[in-house]
Amino acid sequence: MPLLSLTNVSLAFGTHILFDKINLTVHRGQRTGILGRNGAGKSTFMKMLDGQHIPDSGELWIRPGIRVGYLTQDLPSADESTVYDIVADGLAEVGALLKEYHHLVMGDFDDESMKQLTRVQDQLEAKDGWSFGQKIDSIIEALDLPADTPMKSLSGGWRRRVAMARVLVSEPDLLLLDEPTNHLDIPTIQWLEKQLESFRGALMLVTHDRAFLQRMSTSIIEIDRGNLRYWDGDYKGFLTFQAEQLAAEETANSQFDKRLAQEEIWIRQGVKARRTRNEGRVRDLKKMRDERSQRRERQGKANFAVETASRSGKIVVEVENLSKTYDGQKIVENFSTVIMRGDRIGFIGANGMGKSTLLKLLLGQVQPDAGSVKIGTKMELAYFDQLRDQLDLSKTVIENMAEGREFITINGKDRHVISYLQDFMFTPERIRQPVSALSGGEQNRLILARLFSKPANVLVLDEPTNDLDMETLELLEEILLEFDGTILLVSHDREFLDNVVTSSIVFEGDGVVNEYVGGYADFIRHGGRLPSINKKLLADK
Repeated sequence: MPLLSLTNVSLAFGTHILFDKINLTVHRGQRTGILGRNGAGKSTFMKMLDGQHIPDSGELWIRPGIRVGYLTQDLPSADESTVYDIVADGLAEVGALLKEYHHLVMGDFDDESMKQLTRVQDQLEAKDGWSFGQKIDSIIEALDLPADTPMKSLSGGWRRRVAMARVLVSEPDLLLLDEPTNHLDIPTIQWLEKQLESFRGALMLVTHDRAFLQRMSTSIIEIDRGNLRYWDGDYKGFLTFQAEQLAAEETANSQFDKRLAQEEIWIRQGVKARRTRNEGRVRDLKKMRDERSQRRERQGKANFAVETASRSGKIVVEVENLSKTYDGQKIVENFSTVIMRGDRIGFIGANGMGKSTLLKLLLGQVQPDAGSVKIGTKMELAYFDQLRDQLDLSKTVIENMAEGREFITINGKDRHVISYLQDFMFTPERIRQPVSALSGGEQNRLILARLFSKPANVLVLDEPTNDLDMETLELLEEILLEFDGTILLVSHDREFLDNVVTSSIVFEGDGVVNEYVGGYADFIRHGGRLPSINKKLLADK
């Protein structure tokens, strides 16, 4: 018996049709990757399965009594709530009692608190709450989470871990994961892969991480122009299937358009085309016109390039015996390297190890405790911020991009801002919407549009792949490979690192930082292994 089924389900937002009479059946044990371009409806699809969106028509059936766990793209708020509080929220009413109990036993005892403690204990015993408490403790221990630390003290990666713990603690039958690897470091992604491989329920996930998708999914669904394209197999097999399907569609459309053109010529021949014996042919032509008008064309690909500056000096940065300690923790000790013009360097390590601090050291934004940093000449820097602080959410896309200009200069040629944004797959309607209405992937594309519009010979990219669709991700790879400047890339996307970087600076723990030729796979091939993060290193360094 299936856990969930969709029958002729349709959903539209205004005139924008997201799903057009789609059908799907989900069984226990399925692990399905959900693909589609930014804006195709992947997150809306997941919210519909979670009951947050009601279909306009058709039937969405979920087996009564099953638990649905949903991990959204959004991070938990960085507020005063503790890690324990957020994880316990995954258990609804019992979780609220466990939170209250946890705070009472951690506080000072007086007569009033003892009365409250007795009341909460009685309620927990009535609801078998202690077994649920063990689940919370187990998941917190498994993820090495600091239970009593407030969320405001945690980095994005740690808050992502907490969100994952909140979902997993309920032991759902259907697990919906929307970009689960965003903000996670490689050790945590690998831990998550092991957890999900033993998961017995049904798993549906949206992810841009191709290595994660290849390992986790046994089937693929692509949301394409309101329809679902299903593939029973892994991601690499789907790519071949997708190419064959699109080629067949293109051939069929071409043949249809040729036949329609011939019929249009025929109808214009005049009176004889409208004689009674040809009325059937006229009706067929009208049907063909209707069919052609309803065809939903596949959206064009993004098309962008970097605005290149004059060349930097041959040596970009030279470091000798660099050491830095932050908040009592060794970030880097006695590290030396020379970064040359044209190098593409990946920074690899667990969250909190000090990747951001080392970047700031290399760029002269932070001073070392010991050692020297010599920065080369003629550097023009462009910086990609994973937290999207460069965007004003209250302003429109074009206001964020134009900054008061009507035209921008790209490689010596003036481009209208609207035309330039269309290269990044923003439609005229989308260009005039506030940034707050954009998906995470669209916001990242806007940051890339701003970044690549400014002359640069050094690109500093901090997690640039988050939320991008596969096609834009692959195009970004191509652009970075063609860029003749220097690239400093922080990423936990293993395949992206392997495809882009020429060498890797790896944080191996306790201040040990080494440089390796090649990407992540090369590092592993040479016997490398990333340590798990220490709980003392909570904030981004």
